[in-house]
Amino acid sequence: MKIRDYLKEKKLICDGAFGTYFSIINSEILPEKANISAPDTVYRIHSEYIGSGANIIRTNTFSSNRRSLSCDKKELTENIKAAYSIAKKAAGNDVFVACDIGPESSDDFFTIAETFIKCGAEIILFETFSDVDSLLPVIKYIKEKNRDIFIITQFCVNQHGYTESGISAQRLFELCSSIEEIDAMGLNCGVGPSHLLGVLKNINIETDKFITALPNAGYPTVVHDRMVFIDNIKYFTDVMKNIAPYADIIGGCCGTTPKYIKELSSEIETDVKFHIHKLHKDILQQNTKEIKNNAFFAGKENKKLIAVELDPPKNSDCSGLMETANYLKNKNVDVITFADSPSGRTRADSVLMSIKAARETGVNVMPHICCRDKNTIAISSLLLGAYINDVRNFLVITGDPVPSSARDNVKGVFNLDSVRLMEYMKEMNRDNFSSDRLHYGGAINYARRNIELEISRINKKIEAGAEFFLTQPVYDDKDIETLRYVRSKINTKMLVGIMPLVSIRNANFIKNEITGISIPDSVINRFTEDMSRETAQATGIEIAREVMEKVADFADGYYFVIPFNRLSIAQALIK
Repeated sequence: MKIRDYLKEKKLICDGAFGTYFSIINSEILPEKANISAPDTVYRIHSEYIGSGANIIRTNTFSSNRRSLSCDKKELTENIKAAYSIAKKAAGNDVFVACDIGPESSDDFFTIAETFIKCGAEIILFETFSDVDSLLPVIKYIKEKNRDIFIITQFCVNQHGYTESGISAQRLFELCSSIEEIDAMGLNCGVGPSHLLGVLKNINIETDKFITALPNAGYPTVVHDRMVFIDNIKYFTDVMKNIAPYADIIGGCCGTTPKYIKELSSEIETDVKFHIHKLHKDILQQNTKEIKNNAFFAGKENKKLIAVELDPPKNSDCSGLMETANYLKNKNVDVITFADSPSGRTRADSVLMSIKAARETGVNVMPHICCRDKNTIAISSLLLGAYINDVRNFLVITGDPVPSSARDNVKGVFNLDSVRLMEYMKEMNRDNFSSDRLHYGGAINYARRNIELEISRINKKIEAGAEFFLTQPVYDDKDIETLRYVRSKINTKMLVGIMPLVSIRNANFIKNEITGISIPDSVINRFTEDMSRETAQATGIEIAREVMEKVADFADGYYFVIPFNRLSIAQALIK
């Protein structure tokens, strides 16, 4: 019987985690290498899961790729063939075999898929992925080769229902439901059963796709320097009973041994006909409150927008910053923005500084959110805290790398980049902030050698919800022309960076040590070593005003960067 026909009449019990169970038996080698070196062990594990009640098993190929196996293409195909042959032998005629492909195999997708197709695969399973887009080309390729192959896509989410790419389970289910080539979709790995149940309960969708649910046994603990899963079979099974109404294929991921599957198969009612899944569709009508305008933009369509950047302090003294912020609050400035430890050097937190400035001055604020220092959990917490404190505007940046001198002690995180963080924030707007959403923009790197690549990246950010862009400070006529060209290619607001130079030393430092900013000699030569501070500052202001005039025809506004938070410079620029 074909799997489609079977699932219309009954639920399937899937096997557990081959890799973690294999490591209990043999921790010396990668499980996938055993397809060639220890086929009897692979066969035994498949047989144990089948003997425990699994009627669909996955081939031992999750990490079968050239990099993990340290092999060439020919050796990879031999590994795939061996894995498929062992699984089919163990399955016989009564158990389905799903050909397993994991995310680390992305460079070998087509080789692996082609090998499975030639082996006679009826089911191909993509598991533990973080997005749909990376799968579409190979999925379409498989269906072009054989329309009858049943394709399952499974995604790994965190406790809040988001993948590492910042995409929510809700959005993933919506995307998969709209893709004809996908037959089943679901969640695996990442979380234990209770968190997976919570994620499924919060998905609001009606779909005719089959759904899978394969959570981890729970969360691992360290025992004698090894990561192990505590035996919690009864708890796992009890929660899976509550998951069962949401899914058509039920099983386990990391930590689920044959004992888990035996208990699961004995407790889950599988003789249930398939029905259209209506996951909390009644909730779709909530959150219809009118979306508030972004105070940064509201009512300012016919004027230049003004953003002013102030640097949070390196120590506990923020008196200079607050003095400048208080001056700006009555000077028609649209938003004050705060950098997030630029150049990888510690400063006061940008969000906390924004909250203080907003409370004490009443100005609109916009902290920078940098991906360098925080993982997805920390960024989620930061955004929630900012939202609770009425911060709605953000500048999203990937971030400068940690200085080489500090890399022995300080490590960059880069769990997300700016595009993925924007996608994550877009999902948070859909799920958490639909009535009063976050507003965010990005940066433009006009110094990129291939400006078309930069424009492509800008458009990806726009697709991810970016509403505006700020540029690096500009001084060179060539860069101005580049920005004029970029603005002609994008359909959103662009604020051009304006940063007055304050001395010849300052100008040379920025030219030679700050990446992404070019200062022509003609600008450098307008400063001299013997200039007084006042004269040098006046010269910098004059150059800044000249740049403002040159970009006025295409810039939607100006992004003033105030060196050293000097009040006198802010006063001169705003005047």
